[in-house]
Amino acid sequence: MRLRLNRLSLLLTTALLAACNSTSEIDEKIRHYNIPAKWQNSAEQLTVEQFNVEHGWLNQIPNQQIKQLVDLALNNNFELKQQAFAVEVQQQELIVAGSALWPSLDLSLRAGRDKNSQENSTSRYNNNASLGLDLSYELDLWGKLSAADQQANLTLVAQQTSFEQAKQQLVADVVMAWFSVIEAKQLVKLYQQRTDNTQQNLDIIQLGYQRGLNSALDVYLTRNEVANEQSRTSAQKNALVVAIRELELLIGQYPQGLLEVDAKLPLLDSAIPQGLPSELVSRKPELVASWYQLLAQDAALAYAHKQRFPSLTLTASVGQNSEQLSDLLSASSLGWSLMGSLAMPLFNAGRLEANEEKARLQLKQQEQIYLDSLHNAFADVENRISEEQSLTERYQMMLTAQQNAMAAETLSFENYLAGLVDYTTVLDAQSRSFDAQSTLIEIKNQLIANRIKLHLALGGDFSAATQPSLAE
Repeated sequence: MRLRLNRLSLLLTTALLAACNSTSEIDEKIRHYNIPAKWQNSAEQLTVEQFNVEHGWLNQIPNQQIKQLVDLALNNNFELKQQAFAVEVQQQELIVAGSALWPSLDLSLRAGRDKNSQENSTSRYNNNASLGLDLSYELDLWGKLSAADQQANLTLVAQQTSFEQAKQQLVADVVMAWFSVIEAKQLVKLYQQRTDNTQQNLDIIQLGYQRGLNSALDVYLTRNEVANEQSRTSAQKNALVVAIRELELLIGQYPQGLLEVDAKLPLLDSAIPQGLPSELVSRKPELVASWYQLLAQDAALAYAHKQRFPSLTLTASVGQNSEQLSDLLSASSLGWSLMGSLAMPLFNAGRLEANEEKARLQLKQQEQIYLDSLHNAFADVENRISEEQSLTERYQMMLTAQQNAMAAETLSFENYLAGLVDYTTVLDAQSRSFDAQSTLIEIKNQLIANRIKLHLALGGDFSAATQPSLAE
């Protein structure tokens, strides 16, 4: 008997030491793994202003409508509401996990009637009733319950930061959709102007044909060009309605395609502070959420590890039994009990060990998810910086191309009327002019969208102190 007690004592001591060991397998270096000193596409020497990422970028847009649309989206967007409910669900999960650290108190009331048969073939009926108050409390010897509570806390923080990232993304989507509507309206205006000009050309050419100055081929070519421009205008008008519907969906309204937007595309020519790559880890909500998810999984591993060790539970009961319900409150039948129980898993066919190994593998998986998110965040910033440089260069080139193309269009038609060139030359010049003008509008919107995405990639918050406005 003494040998058995010694073995049991040794087993419990070993379990205690093992459970008290830290199960954390996270290397803190992972959070700043392979972070460069500066962005590859940034200037060689950063100024003091470039170290601080710009917040409040929404205030740079001097338009009241976009601010109203952002407010509507933050209050009405369906996907953002889903994220908000997910946060509230996790808050309840935290309460559930934290409740295990506290005693549980239960009140029970039972009443029954049974029948006993006697030897003389008579039956005896018994009434019984009981009233009890039961208290149960598990001592958190190894920190198992604390690990579960910590996991719930970290998961809640991750969910809250994911919600913040969703807000940032929603605002960016609304602003980009708003500018897409402006772009579509400007293209409709350009297409309609192009159609009107082509129709005027057709009237001039038909008049010349009637006077014998132009050929029938020129008339047919011009009529074909008018039909093409009318088709493009119709398609662009539909594209405008689609763009408005996308914006209406983002702000939680029925997609009627009737929202009125009256603004211009601003030209962005100011530099944006980029900050340092090392600051992105703690500034961007998406990366913060991924890091807390990793910490939560580490706590889950600790919980799975400590599940393999004994549980000590204290229970206390106060109650009484009586044959009559009316006598349950009598002090004469009051009884109580106090006891402790120690339970340790001995054999479960490897279930607990497998759960711990599964949690460890999930932790390793979450590490790779974090590293993937980290490097994707770096790539996103690098791509946006280089894209802005490319778009700025393209805009300047297309601005020159537009001026030349419009001059060539006017000159070619004048030369055609003078009989110096054929009409195919006019069509070619008109096509080049149209392409240059529409491309310039598209590049301006691409510059704006890329700038917004760069703010988002850098972790810049849309709501902060008022910033200088963009030039219209």
